[in-house]
Amino acid sequence: MTDLKVDDLNVLSEETLITPNQLKVAVPASEHALATVSNARLAMKRILRREDPRLFLIVGPCSIHDIDAAMEYAEKLKKLSAEVSDTLLLVMRVYFEKPRTTVGWKGFINDPHLNDSFNIAEGLQLGRKLLVDLAEKILRVGHVAAILDDIFRKCSNCIEHSSLVCRFGHRLQA
Repeated sequence: MTDLKVDDLNVLSEETLITPNQLKVAVPASEHALATVSNARLAMKRILRREDPRLFLIVGPCSIHDIDAAMEYAEKLKKLSAEVSDTLLLVMRVYFEKPRTTVGWKGFINDPHLNDSFNIAEGLQLGRKLLVDLAEKILRVGHVAAILDDIFRKCSNCIEHSSLVCRFGHRLQA
């Protein structure tokens, strides 16, 4: 048998992450927050089925990196949403991950303090807490998260709509 190492050459450490159910217990969503999520999902379905004449717009930052800034943005969006609710359903875009990024910050879940600590366990807890807080305190209209990496499905019961995002980082050559 050889002593040559060919697997995990760039892996410095590993850590077992909390399960989705453990995260939901650690950062529970209230009945009110879950009702917000459920009502927003229903409103979006009605719009997509053309049972509601409004349009829904998904608006927001490229990615979340600052909880306070996200809450401030949500407050402003809530106010605007009330002004346009007859014609539009505004949905806050909440992206936590940047899996296509090969150099630099990989996103809030991977590095919640922007200091290369890569505390994914804390990032998951803080990300879920933000989603619960948005549903509980701020947005009565909804928020969205793009599931770019399977890790964040742990918060799925706090997301009104998720989308799988696929982009090519490089142009394909024939």
